[in-house]
Amino acid sequence: MEMHWATVWESIADAVPDAPAVTSGDVTHTWRVYDEHAARLATAFDAAGLGPDSKIGLYLYNGNEYLEAQFGAFKMRAVPVNVNYRYLDDELRYLLDNADAEALVFHSSLGDRVARVAEQLPKLRLLMEVDDGGDHHVADAVGYDDVIAANEPMARLERDESDVYMLYTGGTTGMPKGVMYPIGEITGFFATLGFGGLGLPVPETADAIAPLVRDLHEQGTGSVSITGAPLMHGTGLWLGAMMHHLAGGHVITLTSRSLDADEMFRASERHGATHNTIVGDSFAKPLIAALDAAIERGEPYDTSKLQMIMSSGVMWTTEVKEALLDRIPQVILYDAIGSSEGSMGNQVTMRGVKTETARFTQSPTTKVFKEDDTEVTPGSDEIGMVAAGGLVPIGYFKDPEKSARTFRVIDGVRYSFPGDLAQVAADGSLILLGRGSQVINSGGEKIYPEEVEEAVKRVDGVVDCLVVGIDDDRFGQAVTAVASLAGGASPTEADVIAAVKGQLAGYKAPKRVVFVDEVPRAPNGKADYRAARSIAAASLAT
Repeated sequence: MEMHWATVWESIADAVPDAPAVTSGDVTHTWRVYDEHAARLATAFDAAGLGPDSKIGLYLYNGNEYLEAQFGAFKMRAVPVNVNYRYLDDELRYLLDNADAEALVFHSSLGDRVARVAEQLPKLRLLMEVDDGGDHHVADAVGYDDVIAANEPMARLERDESDVYMLYTGGTTGMPKGVMYPIGEITGFFATLGFGGLGLPVPETADAIAPLVRDLHEQGTGSVSITGAPLMHGTGLWLGAMMHHLAGGHVITLTSRSLDADEMFRASERHGATHNTIVGDSFAKPLIAALDAAIERGEPYDTSKLQMIMSSGVMWTTEVKEALLDRIPQVILYDAIGSSEGSMGNQVTMRGVKTETARFTQSPTTKVFKEDDTEVTPGSDEIGMVAAGGLVPIGYFKDPEKSARTFRVIDGVRYSFPGDLAQVAADGSLILLGRGSQVINSGGEKIYPEEVEEAVKRVDGVVDCLVVGIDDDRFGQAVTAVASLAGGASPTEADVIAAVKGQLAGYKAPKRVVFVDEVPRAPNGKADYRAARSIAAASLAT
């Protein structure tokens, strides 16, 4: 039996057919239904002329349909392609063209954009519309529910572990690119992570997974994962859904199109969630506020079954972690450092265990290299590029030049260099400084935005912050903070600057602070530095 997403999930559907697999809102599908819906979609994809390695775009909000369509693509050895639901016409057309997409599954509320670009994408063979009440129906699209009703389930196939799995990056370092992995290797990686995260023996073979899952369900110890993070990004998809499905878990998505902390806690109570996937401070702070507000109403949420909160991709500060642990004392906080291009390390925080922001235990396969490809000395002040070993992507789809720059061999070992800069502490832990492309050069000094952002967010009344460099005649680049405030808070620019100077060297403090209603971030919580820079430049120019 091959280690392949679809093959493993089919075996789980056979082992626990009546167990819940996916839930969105009031709709729950068992593993039997989940498998059957995916098989019917696979039949429709096949009938449209798609086959192994065909790319199928998923231009969808969170929901059961996202996971079913992805499963259906895997069943017929096609490649599901995550598409950011915030993309407008040009971005949508670019990604679908770059991916060589032959089919697109989309929510009807996004149909106006699809209709405008579809004729410019001659490789598209099939448009499939999920009706979410939007009035932008596309004339040539088939209805998702109609496809489920009209097609028989596709017979199961033998698959190949060398098939390509692909996840598109969010474009934070340029145009979005498809990061390619061998499907067998990435399935095995997340199977190991999923069972290990449950404290269980890791299955050595694919056919060992279903019996373990059956035992978990008989003992009532399977995972129930709830995610508010978008499935269109790796944090929500990998940590919130696919990893848990490999261990037979129940995956719950929310109906809100942006984080609704109260919906998350209500769903968590209703289904007995054991795991929650968030994205750093930008998700954690609203969760804390919702917990406190519920207590003030005299209707506290029951979080007693929650075992772990997972996050990746965005800063999750020590102060915010401690505030969560004050309210949910039994939970383990798992902060993963990684990207679409590879996993680099983690930080585990529990009640009574002190940690430091942006300081991670590096994976055994992670290294930090200087420009000459020699390793950074632990305990020194040397700064280097983080290199992720172990599970390393094949490369970027249709971009051999960037692949060669990002995925390199040093001393016979292949590494991924996502672009993160770090130091190595004397104990071997990683001190993450941030993405190299965002470093600010002010007066000849290099300043790492995340360090300053953390300091600004410690100022009373500040909710969120991004720090950017704005062109400046005197300094070359002036450190500029774009910050949002809590309701009723009123710190001044001078207050923020003075507070940061009390924490960091003076040259790192913002020269200016621009206050905004909301700091620009992508739906997955990742910083939108391009938008923040535009906001700051426009504000300072007036």
